[in-house]
Amino acid sequence: MTQSSYLPPKVWQHLEASGGQFSKINRPTAGATHDKQLPVGKHPLQLYSLATPNGVKVTILLEELLAQGHEGAEYDAWLIRISEGEQFSSGFVGVNPNSKIPALLDRSTATPIRVFESGSILLYLAEKFGTFLPKDPAGRTETLNWLFWQMGSAPYLGGGFGHFYVYAPEKFEYAINRFTMETKRQLDVLNQRLADNRYLAGDVYTIADIAVWPWYGELVRNNVYSAAEFLAVHDYPHVLRWAEEIAKREAVQRGRRVNRAWGDESDQVPERHQAADLD
Repeated sequence: MTQSSYLPPKVWQHLEASGGQFSKINRPTAGATHDKQLPVGKHPLQLYSLATPNGVKVTILLEELLAQGHEGAEYDAWLIRISEGEQFSSGFVGVNPNSKIPALLDRSTATPIRVFESGSILLYLAEKFGTFLPKDPAGRTETLNWLFWQMGSAPYLGGGFGHFYVYAPEKFEYAINRFTMETKRQLDVLNQRLADNRYLAGDVYTIADIAVWPWYGELVRNNVYSAAEFLAVHDYPHVLRWAEEIAKREAVQRGRRVNRAWGDESDQVPERHQAADLD
């Protein structure tokens, strides 16, 4: 293992861009960088997002709600180009002061309600429409256990493993080994849970599955970081079974295309304002 010559200063200062693909949008301060209002469509729910795993969680749930016949779940999905810093507009910061996608504005109420953080959005919509979240205390709690597991675990997968394995301008053995080990541990947690359960909360498909699948399901299907071989995902057969089953759901197939502006052209639906946009 190579030894780094970097010695941290006594007081850190932001002297230059940190390098890497996202260096232009990484900064140590919060708030808007420019004035720009967000567009508003005709539907009750206004989503401002991008088809990253966190964004896909919400569009999958919205498409699942529509598939169940919840007309109030109709939505406009506006593309937020994070690589261009659109999440730092005054309008976006007004909906999410943390400047991260996705952000949701529910205009069906007398005073519009802002909802930010993907897990919070899933919980909000599940409670609003009374579905994908069991009503019995045990089932509800188990669902929330796995929802919050995802919120706490995925940063190690994305900001840890994904960053150092894919995006970092230099490859560091220590960082890649550290976060690969943690990612494989997390996959083993899921594999053990899914060995005896069809879904994460038991026999019922819930917002827990919707939260976890875009990260870990797509990881083992080699659609996140192209790392399936590196991670030896065949070691997690129960995760693979679960991931493939969810991938076959029509609402999942529709939701994963919304706010996508890269990859195969047939998969790209940069903005969605009506169901026909996905046909």
